[in-house]
Amino acid sequence: MAELGTTLNGQHQPTQHQPTQQPTQHQNGQHTNGLHHLTSHRHAAVRPLPSLLIATRHGESTANVEFQLADASGALSVPISCRDADIPLSPHGRQQAQDLGRWWAGLPAADRPRSVWCSPYVRTTETTRIALAQAAGLGAVPVTLAVRYDERLRDRELGVLEMLPKAAIEARHPEEAARRRKMGELYYRPPGGESWADVALRVRSLLRDLGEEEAGRPVLLVAHDCTVLMLRYVLDRLSEEQLVGLGPVHNCSTSLWRAQDGRLRAEQWNGLGHLDAD
Repeated sequence: MAELGTTLNGQHQPTQHQPTQQPTQHQNGQHTNGLHHLTSHRHAAVRPLPSLLIATRHGESTANVEFQLADASGALSVPISCRDADIPLSPHGRQQAQDLGRWWAGLPAADRPRSVWCSPYVRTTETTRIALAQAAGLGAVPVTLAVRYDERLRDRELGVLEMLPKAAIEARHPEEAARRRKMGELYYRPPGGESWADVALRVRSLLRDLGEEEAGRPVLLVAHDCTVLMLRYVLDRLSEEQLVGLGPVHNCSTSLWRAQDGRLRAEQWNGLGHLDAD
């Protein structure tokens, strides 16, 4: 079976069905394989897809707040001592997650996700828990709805640049800052970290499993800014120039792709209309 990239990236590759080889009699009495009498039938490879894919970034985190303050002031550090995976939501982020749950409950029944795939980081799991509780409280989804936690949806790993504000990167790692500017975000990989292209690879892997396990059903992905950005890059087959021109993915924004003609086609990107406080 062809890989998911054939469906999502337009690389349409047929599946070859091998014919049964039947012996034919030659005039000299020798048998040979009569493949020239058989016709190979090629069938378009069709990968299963969810009926609707909805992706959201987690609500505002405490780190989002601290980094905004640090970048505005030029600070060289942020008051965060835990690892990236353990950063929780801010109070505003929890409100955004409630707004997301109300939006979820207001979707048409056929588009309302009954399956959730979530990054295992604290800020994404909190977003999922709050949004699910809100949607369930409004009678839109079962309270017991299962959530699948998948590490492929985690945030981009920044290695030696982890937890460093912009000013600190320039001051402590000037050679990396220069290399980052030269290579661009798609291909720049900090020491011990990932490039956007690395994240795209795990997104492609996840989409393959998602299609097989959630075929024909609406699905919600709760992830991070880079992960959602790479979903757009892969699904919409963007160029590097188009990708870098997109700008940031907003907290608790909604992006939708609907299955149509063998592909997931974009229906909404980075929507914020459901967030009352924003």
